[in-house]
Amino acid sequence: EVAELTRRFSGITAVDGISFSVDGGEVVGFLGPNGAGKTTTLRMLTCFLPPTAGTASIAGFDIHRDPLAVRRNLGYLPEAVPLYTDMRVDEYLRFRARIKGVARAAVPGRLRDVAEQCRIGEVRGLIIGHLSKGFRQRVGMADALIHDPPILFFDEPTSGLDPNQIREIRDLIEVLGREKTILISTHILPEGEATCKR
Repeated sequence: EVAELTRRFSGITAVDGISFSVDGGEVVGFLGPNGAGKTTTLRMLTCFLPPTAGTASIAGFDIHRDPLAVRRNLGYLPEAVPLYTDMRVDEYLRFRARIKGVARAAVPGRLRDVAEQCRIGEVRGLIIGHLSKGFRQRVGMADALIHDPPILFFDEPTSGLDPNQIREIRDLIEVLGREKTILISTHILPEGEATCKR
């Protein structure tokens, strides 16, 4: 639930009183041209950036009062995936699982699950910096999924990918959408139509 969410930067209004809601189990497109404020909105909803005004709740938790609970219930794939390129895929995902509070005993199982879901099994032992952009995007998705959150935010998930990689990411989103709530930010209308129900 998002209510009158606003963000200003030095007198410039980047997001102006936006309100919307997403029900559990929906795959929703968050559509707008470049510079419209989509990424700024996602950064506020993920508690990386405080709003100037308005509020929101994610999985019933208020972004102002309980940002840690919001983050526990949310997986976020930013447009520019911030990966440690000198780490191996498994090493990176183990590290991220610990940061996100996954119990030590559960980490191997979660690694297997996200590797299968994101189709990164063949690159688990490789250094992230040696991967293609498509595989890096999938590692970013695995990171977003590692703590098994019920809600996922994907910011321009197919940006810069080739047609085969775009199809693979769309297929993955379709599978994830069967059990999770997903908000996908994009400036490409056909992309929203291909992956979103609304």
